[in-house]
Amino acid sequence: MRITKYKTKLTEDGKAVLEKELSVNYPELDRQMNSPEKVVRLGKEFLRIHENAEEYLYMICLNNKLMMTSVFELSHGNVNSSVVGIREMFQKALLANAVSVIVMHNHPSGDCTPSIQDIEITKRMKAAGEIIGVEVLDHIVVGNRYCSLREAGHI
Repeated sequence: MRITKYKTKLTEDGKAVLEKELSVNYPELDRQMNSPEKVVRLGKEFLRIHENAEEYLYMICLNNKLMMTSVFELSHGNVNSSVVGIREMFQKALLANAVSVIVMHNHPSGDCTPSIQDIEITKRMKAAGEIIGVEVLDHIVVGNRYCSLREAGHI
């Protein structure tokens, strides 16, 4: 299977469009993101998220059968935080024609316990997604292990 990582770019007339940033073959991965374990595997094997010294926040866009259609880096922060713009997040999701998304970020400390800020921004993402029709299915924090905010009852 081919995994494509995108970014958004402005055209000469100021319109946002998708631009392919990276596309690689990844035959071992099942494209259907129907479990946190599959998302974490994608994060570790493709994005190498657990090796980063700073926080990185990614969004996986899905179709109506939970099949991954694209991956976006939403933010690159520092050792203990990362800033995400919800407007920019959903702009990318809509351009990618996503029906739902899963958000994932790393904790360089190795402790995958979600912070209060992680829980609050996830609730804001979920509320915004409900308004525009793109469901936020989960937010996964990757450390030495992982924590699914959905499984933990935070969303």
